[in-house]
Amino acid sequence: MSIAQTQPSQALPGKKHWLGAAFLFTAAFINMLDTTIVNLALPSIQNDLSASHSALQWVLVIYALTFAAGLLPFGRFGDALGRQHLFLAGLGGFTLASIACGVAPTIEALVVSRMAQGLAASMMMPQVLAILHESFPENEKAKAIGLFGMITALGAMAGPLVGGFLISANLFDLGWRMIFLINIPIGVAALAGAAAFLPAARAAKTQTVDWSGAFLFAGASVALLYPMIEGHALGWPSWLAAVFLLSFLLMAKFWHHQQRLAKKGRPQLLPLSLLENARFLSRIGLVTLMFAGIAGPIVVLAMVLQSGLGLSPAQAGIALAAHPLSIMLASILTSRVGSRHVALRASLGMVSLLIGMLGLKLLINDDVPVHVVWLPLVFVGAGMGSAAVVMYQLVLNEVPVADAGAGSGALQAFQQIGIALGIALVSQVFFTVLGDDPTPAKYIEALRAALWLPVAIYAALSVLIGALHHKEKSYARP
Repeated sequence: MSIAQTQPSQALPGKKHWLGAAFLFTAAFINMLDTTIVNLALPSIQNDLSASHSALQWVLVIYALTFAAGLLPFGRFGDALGRQHLFLAGLGGFTLASIACGVAPTIEALVVSRMAQGLAASMMMPQVLAILHESFPENEKAKAIGLFGMITALGAMAGPLVGGFLISANLFDLGWRMIFLINIPIGVAALAGAAAFLPAARAAKTQTVDWSGAFLFAGASVALLYPMIEGHALGWPSWLAAVFLLSFLLMAKFWHHQQRLAKKGRPQLLPLSLLENARFLSRIGLVTLMFAGIAGPIVVLAMVLQSGLGLSPAQAGIALAAHPLSIMLASILTSRVGSRHVALRASLGMVSLLIGMLGLKLLINDDVPVHVVWLPLVFVGAGMGSAAVVMYQLVLNEVPVADAGAGSGALQAFQQIGIALGIALVSQVFFTVLGDDPTPAKYIEALRAALWLPVAIYAALSVLIGALHHKEKSYARP
C-alpha cells in the first residue's frame, strides 16, 4: 500500500506553536488521567462485573498492550500520512472508545472497549512528541518536553483524586462508569481546539507502509505478555513456554524484516538507522526497565488500600495522590534545568525510586496510619518525574527529525511494554501470595513480596545509569 508522505513542518510562527501544544497536552492529559483512574476503580469493577483476578489484569494490560503494539506503526504512519491527521483521528477514536467503556455491560465488553481505547491512544500519542519535536525551535524544545512530562504527571495526579471522588460520589448512580465518561467533554474540547490550531500537514512523495512489520511487532508483544497474565490462572501449562519463546522468534523476525526492507531501499517501520544505533537501543532498554518498575506497585497498592485496609475510593485516591503530585513538581523543576547534566539527573532519579520502593516495603502495615505511605510515594514520584524527562531527552537526541514519529513511537511503545510487563509480573506475585481467602495481613504480605521486583530493577538502574554518568564525565575531560 502506498500513501503520501509529509514534509517535516517548519517551526510555527510567533507563539502559535505553544497554542497548538496546549491541545496536544490536553490529549496527553486525558490519556494519563484514564490510566490512573482505572487503577483506583479495579475493586469496584471487580465487584460490579464479577471479574476474576486475571480479567482485572486484562483491563489494565490490554490497554497497555494495544497501545504499545500500535505506537510503532502509527508513529511511522504519522511521518507518512501527516502527524496532525493521525492525532485528530486518534483523539476522536479515544473519545468514542471511552463511551464504550463507560457503558460496558460485562467484563468482556470492558476489555474489548479498553482494547479499542488503547489502539486509539496509540494513534494520537506518538504524534504529540513528534509534533513537539518538529515544531519547536531548539532553545524551547527541552522546555516543551518538560511541560509534556508535567502535564502527563498532572493527569496522573488528577486520576486518583478525581476517580476517588467520582466512584465515592456515585454520580447519577453510575459508580465506576463515570471514570470513563468524564473523558468525553475533555476529548471534544481538545478535538475542536487541535483542529483549529494545529498546522495542516503538507503532502510530498509516496511511501510504502510496512504492514508486515506492524503485525510482527504486535504479535511479539502479545506472545510476550500473555503467559505472564494467564499463567497463574491456567496453572502454568507447558505450552505457555512455547508462547513465550514465540515472542522472541517474532521479534527476531521483525528485526530481519526491517533489515531486508532497508537493503531494498524501502521504508521500515523502525528505521534501520535506529535499530543499528546502540545508544538508541540501550536507552530504550533503560526506559523499558524504568517503567516496568513503577506500574505494578501502584496498581496493587490501590487494591491493598481499598480491599485490604478498607479505605474508600476517595481516601485511597488522596493517599495515592502523593505519587503523581511529586512527579509533577519534579518535572517542573527538571524542565527548568534544560539539557544540562542529564545522566546525573537520571541516576539520582533512579536512586530516589529505589529509596521510595524500599520505604514502601518497610513502612506499610495493617495497623499504621495510611498517610505513612505518603513519604515513600514522594520519593517514588520525585524519582520518576526527574528521571523520565531526561530519559526522553536522551532517547530523542538520537533521533533525526525526519524519523521523529518512528522514534517517538518506539520510545512510547517500549515504555508501554515496560508498564504491561511490570503489571503482569507484579500482579502474578501479588495474587499468588494473596491466595483465595485474603485478610488485611495477607494483603500486606502480598504487597511486600511483589515489591521485590521494583527494588531489584531500580537498584540495577542506579548502577547502570551511574556508570553512564561516569562515562560521560570521562569523555568530557580534556
